[in-house]
Amino acid sequence: MLIGKKRKLGRKIDEIQAGEKLEMQETIEDKDLLLYLGLTNDNNPLFIQHDYATLTPYKKPVVPQIMLMGMVTSAVSKYLPGPGSSIVESSFTFIKPVYHYSKLTFLFEITEVNRDKHIVHMIVRAENEEGIEVLKSTLQVCPPYAPKSITSNTMENF
Repeated sequence: MLIGKKRKLGRKIDEIQAGEKLEMQETIEDKDLLLYLGLTNDNNPLFIQHDYATLTPYKKPVVPQIMLMGMVTSAVSKYLPGPGSSIVESSFTFIKPVYHYSKLTFLFEITEVNRDKHIVHMIVRAENEEGIEVLKSTLQVCPPYAPKSITSNTMENF
Protein backbone atom coordinates (compact mmCIF):
# COMPACT_ATOMS: atom_id res chain seq x y z
CA MET A 1 0.00 0.00 0.00
CA LEU A 2 1.34 3.39 -0.97
CA ILE A 3 0.29 5.87 1.68
CA GLY A 4 0.32 9.52 0.75
CA LYS A 5 0.62 8.91 -2.97
CA LYS A 6 -2.11 10.62 -4.96
CA ARG A 7 -3.85 8.45 -7.47
CA LYS A 8 -5.69 9.82 -10.44
CA LEU A 9 -9.42 9.20 -10.19
CA GLY A 10 -11.57 8.03 -13.07
CA ARG A 11 -14.12 10.15 -14.85
CA LYS A 12 -16.78 11.90 -12.79
CA ILE A 13 -20.49 11.57 -13.58
CA ASP A 14 -20.57 14.94 -15.39
CA GLU A 15 -17.83 13.75 -17.76
CA ILE A 16 -19.71 10.63 -18.92
CA GLN A 17 -22.28 10.44 -21.73
CA ALA A 18 -24.67 7.69 -22.87
CA GLY A 19 -23.37 5.95 -25.97
CA GLU A 20 -19.71 5.91 -24.92
CA LYS A 21 -17.95 2.63 -25.67
CA LEU A 22 -14.81 0.83 -24.60
CA GLU A 23 -13.34 -2.21 -26.33
CA MET A 24 -10.61 -4.31 -24.77
CA GLN A 25 -9.04 -7.70 -25.34
CA GLU A 26 -7.87 -10.28 -22.85
CA THR A 27 -6.14 -13.58 -23.48
CA ILE A 28 -6.64 -16.30 -20.88
CA GLU A 29 -3.20 -17.69 -20.09
CA ASP A 30 -2.02 -20.43 -17.74
CA LYS A 31 -0.51 -17.93 -15.32
CA ASP A 32 -3.85 -16.14 -14.95
CA LEU A 33 -5.75 -19.39 -14.33
CA LEU A 34 -3.21 -20.70 -11.85
CA LEU A 35 -3.12 -17.42 -9.95
CA TYR A 36 -6.92 -17.29 -9.73
CA LEU A 37 -7.28 -20.94 -8.74
CA GLY A 38 -4.49 -20.63 -6.18
CA LEU A 39 -5.92 -17.50 -4.58
CA THR A 40 -9.42 -18.93 -4.34
CA ASN A 41 -8.35 -22.49 -3.47
CA ASP A 42 -10.73 -23.63 -6.20
CA ASN A 43 -9.90 -27.13 -7.36
CA ASN A 44 -12.93 -27.80 -9.55
CA PRO A 45 -11.75 -30.52 -11.97
CA LEU A 46 -13.73 -28.87 -14.78
CA PHE A 47 -11.31 -25.94 -14.58
CA ILE A 48 -7.99 -27.80 -14.43
CA GLN A 49 -8.20 -31.51 -15.23
CA HIS A 50 -8.08 -32.35 -18.92
CA ASP A 51 -8.89 -36.02 -18.31
CA TYR A 52 -12.08 -35.12 -16.44
CA ALA A 53 -13.14 -32.32 -18.81
CA THR A 54 -12.86 -34.62 -21.85
CA LEU A 55 -15.61 -36.77 -20.31
CA THR A 56 -18.02 -33.82 -20.09
CA PRO A 57 -19.97 -32.02 -22.85
CA TYR A 58 -17.32 -29.25 -22.65
CA LYS A 59 -14.59 -31.63 -23.92
CA LYS A 60 -11.81 -29.52 -22.39
CA PRO A 61 -11.21 -27.40 -19.27
CA VAL A 62 -13.18 -24.17 -19.02
CA VAL A 63 -12.33 -20.80 -17.51
CA PRO A 64 -14.09 -20.14 -14.17
CA GLN A 65 -17.04 -17.83 -14.71
CA ILE A 66 -16.15 -15.74 -11.67
CA MET A 67 -12.76 -15.08 -13.27
CA LEU A 68 -14.55 -13.63 -16.31
CA MET A 69 -16.63 -11.47 -13.98
CA GLY A 70 -13.37 -10.25 -12.46
CA MET A 71 -12.13 -9.15 -15.89
CA VAL A 72 -15.29 -7.08 -16.35
CA THR A 73 -15.15 -5.48 -12.90
CA SER A 74 -11.45 -4.80 -13.30
CA ALA A 75 -12.08 -2.90 -16.55
CA VAL A 76 -14.67 -0.76 -14.75
CA SER A 77 -12.13 0.01 -12.02
CA LYS A 78 -9.32 0.74 -14.45
CA TYR A 79 -10.95 2.34 -17.49
CA LEU A 80 -14.67 3.12 -17.56
CA PRO A 81 -15.40 5.13 -15.47
CA GLY A 82 -12.07 4.25 -13.83
CA PRO A 83 -10.38 4.43 -10.42
CA GLY A 84 -12.76 5.35 -7.61
CA SER A 85 -15.75 3.62 -9.25
CA SER A 86 -17.94 1.09 -7.51
CA ILE A 87 -20.29 -1.46 -9.05
CA VAL A 88 -23.57 -1.37 -7.13
CA GLU A 89 -25.52 -3.94 -9.18
CA SER A 90 -24.62 -6.52 -11.79
CA SER A 91 -26.17 -9.30 -13.81
CA PHE A 92 -24.14 -11.82 -15.82
CA THR A 93 -25.15 -14.43 -18.37
CA PHE A 94 -22.56 -16.95 -19.54
CA ILE A 95 -23.76 -17.91 -23.01
CA LYS A 96 -20.99 -20.26 -24.07
CA PRO A 97 -18.04 -21.76 -22.22
CA VAL A 98 -14.70 -20.01 -22.42
CA TYR A 99 -11.70 -22.28 -22.80
CA HIS A 100 -8.10 -21.93 -21.73
CA TYR A 101 -5.99 -19.77 -24.08
CA SER A 102 -9.07 -18.00 -25.47
CA LYS A 103 -8.69 -14.44 -26.70
CA LEU A 104 -11.74 -12.47 -25.64
CA THR A 105 -12.94 -9.11 -26.89
CA PHE A 106 -15.04 -7.17 -24.38
CA LEU A 107 -17.30 -4.31 -25.46
CA PHE A 108 -18.57 -1.94 -22.77
CA GLU A 109 -21.29 0.58 -23.62
CA ILE A 110 -22.81 3.29 -21.44
CA THR A 111 -26.59 3.08 -21.95
CA GLU A 112 -27.77 5.65 -19.39
CA VAL A 113 -26.32 8.28 -17.09
CA ASN A 114 -28.49 9.11 -14.08
CA ARG A 115 -26.89 12.19 -12.56
CA ASP A 116 -29.56 12.50 -9.84
CA LYS A 117 -28.75 9.04 -8.46
CA HIS A 118 -25.05 9.23 -9.41
CA ILE A 119 -25.34 5.96 -11.35
CA VAL A 120 -24.15 4.91 -14.79
CA HIS A 121 -25.87 1.98 -16.52
CA MET A 122 -23.83 -0.09 -18.94
CA ILE A 123 -23.99 -3.28 -20.93
CA VAL A 124 -21.04 -5.54 -21.51
CA ARG A 125 -20.61 -8.21 -24.15
CA ALA A 126 -17.69 -10.54 -24.73
CA GLU A 127 -16.85 -12.56 -27.81
CA ASN A 128 -14.25 -15.24 -28.33
CA GLU A 129 -11.75 -15.24 -31.21
CA GLU A 130 -14.35 -16.85 -33.51
CA GLY A 131 -16.72 -13.91 -32.92
CA ILE A 132 -19.11 -16.03 -30.82
CA GLU A 133 -20.73 -14.20 -27.93
CA VAL A 134 -19.75 -15.89 -24.66
CA LEU A 135 -20.88 -13.39 -22.01
CA LYS A 136 -23.30 -10.54 -21.56
CA SER A 137 -23.79 -8.38 -18.56
CA THR A 138 -25.59 -5.33 -17.27
CA LEU A 139 -23.96 -3.14 -14.67
CA GLN A 140 -24.95 -0.19 -12.55
CA VAL A 141 -21.84 1.73 -11.60
CA CYS A 142 -21.26 4.58 -9.20
CA PRO A 143 -18.52 6.71 -10.79
CA PRO A 144 -15.91 8.32 -8.54
CA TYR A 145 -16.93 11.32 -6.52
CA ALA A 146 -14.80 14.42 -6.62
CA PRO A 147 -12.92 14.40 -3.31
CA LYS A 148 -13.70 17.15 -0.86
CA SER A 149 -10.78 19.12 0.42
CA ILE A 150 -9.97 18.39 4.04
CA THR A 151 -9.18 22.07 4.54
CA SER A 152 -12.30 23.45 2.82
CA ASN A 153 -14.28 23.78 6.07
CA THR A 154 -11.54 24.83 8.45
CA MET A 155 -12.46 28.47 8.56
CA GLU A 156 -16.25 28.04 8.77
CA ASN A 157 -16.32 28.67 12.55
CA PHE A 158 -14.70 32.11 12.21
